[in-house]
Amino acid sequence: MTSTAKTVVPLGHVVIRFAGDSGDGMQLTGDRFTSETAGLGNDLSTLPDFPAEIRAPAGTLPGVSAFQLHFADHDIMTPGDRPDVLVAMNPAALKANLKDLRPGSDLIINTDEFTKRNLEKVGYHANPLEDGSLEQYAVHDIALTSMTLEALADCDVSKKEAERAKNMFALGLLCWLYSRPTEGTLEFLRTKFAKKPDIMAANIAAFEAGWSFGETTESFSVRYEVKPAPMLPGTYRNITGNPALAYGLIAASRQSGLPLFLGSYPITPASDILHELSKHKDFGVVTVQAEDEIAGVTAALGASYAGSLGVTTTSGPGVALKSEAIGLAVSLELPLVVVDVQRGGPSTGLPTKTEQADLLQAMFGRNGEAPVPIVAPRSPGDCFDAALEAARIAIVYRTPVFLLSDGYLANGSEPWRVPDVNKLPSIDPNFATEPNHDGEFWPYLRDPETLARPWAVPGTPGLEHRIGGLEKADGSGDISYDPENHDHMVRLRQAKVDAIAATIPPVEVEDPSGQARVLILGWGSTYGPIGAACRAVRAEGLDVAQAHLRHLNPFPANLGEILHSYDRVIVPEMNLGQLAFLIRGRYLVDAIGYNQVRGLPFTSEELASAITDVISNL
Repeated sequence: MTSTAKTVVPLGHVVIRFAGDSGDGMQLTGDRFTSETAGLGNDLSTLPDFPAEIRAPAGTLPGVSAFQLHFADHDIMTPGDRPDVLVAMNPAALKANLKDLRPGSDLIINTDEFTKRNLEKVGYHANPLEDGSLEQYAVHDIALTSMTLEALADCDVSKKEAERAKNMFALGLLCWLYSRPTEGTLEFLRTKFAKKPDIMAANIAAFEAGWSFGETTESFSVRYEVKPAPMLPGTYRNITGNPALAYGLIAASRQSGLPLFLGSYPITPASDILHELSKHKDFGVVTVQAEDEIAGVTAALGASYAGSLGVTTTSGPGVALKSEAIGLAVSLELPLVVVDVQRGGPSTGLPTKTEQADLLQAMFGRNGEAPVPIVAPRSPGDCFDAALEAARIAIVYRTPVFLLSDGYLANGSEPWRVPDVNKLPSIDPNFATEPNHDGEFWPYLRDPETLARPWAVPGTPGLEHRIGGLEKADGSGDISYDPENHDHMVRLRQAKVDAIAATIPPVEVEDPSGQARVLILGWGSTYGPIGAACRAVRAEGLDVAQAHLRHLNPFPANLGEILHSYDRVIVPEMNLGQLAFLIRGRYLVDAIGYNQVRGLPFTSEELASAITDVISNL
């Protein structure tokens, strides 16, 4: 499609939020807009926001589904604090999201849905389109539903099917308004509905009608352009955290030469990892959707015993069910990657919302002294590297490893530079191949550097052995109730985890001026908001340093030295201060926690304000 002459206004960045009922296709609309934006070369970051209920009553506040996208002609770190544009498909979407808008923001509103019944359903006593309550915004009243029906009048689809295409009308309009390409979406529709040509034709017609409406309407006197962002050379694709994590596990399988086995039970927001890995049988991936969480983890542990890279995926409630089997993996000293995509809790909590509150559960949530390494990615694309690192530690040190992602990373997306597979690190499983003690095989003799025990594939001649959950005698692996031996084995398992610190990179500090007295320490998905907040604080002429942890157990060897070199340490977390608790206990540093548990990521504005307050009070 080509455009006619309208003034084109260049912009550096834009934040758009699509919002509507959970049946309005807002996630698909946002995903398609994101794909076109990624293809154009903008830097971007997204934040999908799903209802917790599978199908909340239509038109209600609990049923609102939203998708936010921040795209720019420069490097960005977050999906944006507040939208510049809100596309509201009904009154519920408007009411749920209006509080996040700044004055002057654009409101694109589907007026067809602002009926008396729909307004009353969400508590509007008067129509906000008529009572002057939206005067501080740039409101664009558009009858999206009726215009879609009109555009599809000649299509051989029912009225209900035609109405469902209104999201494509909205997408076409927004693609016109922000000068996005269209061919990718048209090809997507041709492929998605290849077996339903009438539905395909209707969605394409709605998309093109939305584009044409932008061209001809007087509601928009200008359109906008956000130029591509400069990026390092390479091949890029848009990626969300769960697929990136799945690809990282596949890469670990290939780099170690081990078959990848996933034992998993579906749970939000981790299920997409199971879905993705199940597509890659050509890489030797075996996936088992087990009958419950316990079966999933024990199957993965059995696969590790048999010489595979065993993985189990879950969220916080599933970790609770898996805890005894994870303790068994600690005792058996077998590789196991436990992926916890964190969500709001406790109990069922907020299944579709994000949180960082499983750190102490991963650290201590097993009976007995059962130390486990913990790795956390910082962005959707970084989930690939974090998965590779978690698998490396598990294989080399013969231990279960927690990989702590979260709902924000799992569903959010960003441009990802596809790595050169020839440059990925190799991982040596170093299987035992011969007896190691006077012609016998002792399964608990240890490597002097890593303290890892030998890993023998069952069936290897001469390496017959037995392992189990009861305490082992050091070396031989025989069952032992000897008090001194138990104390010795407990300390050995802890020392093995501590030894990992020798092979992880030191903490790097970003302190451009070298004069900062305040350090912001983060982990996991707080990386983007912290980074954006630090940029804002520095732009105001203040000095602040930032450091971010990937390894949470053990901590990097230089962390204590870094913490003690600053007057104040602020630890922002989407919990009530779990990393701060560990930092205080380990390093005796009076860390200042900045904590929110709202099911949403931090905004850079609130973090910048908190940082400024601390600096000002030094």
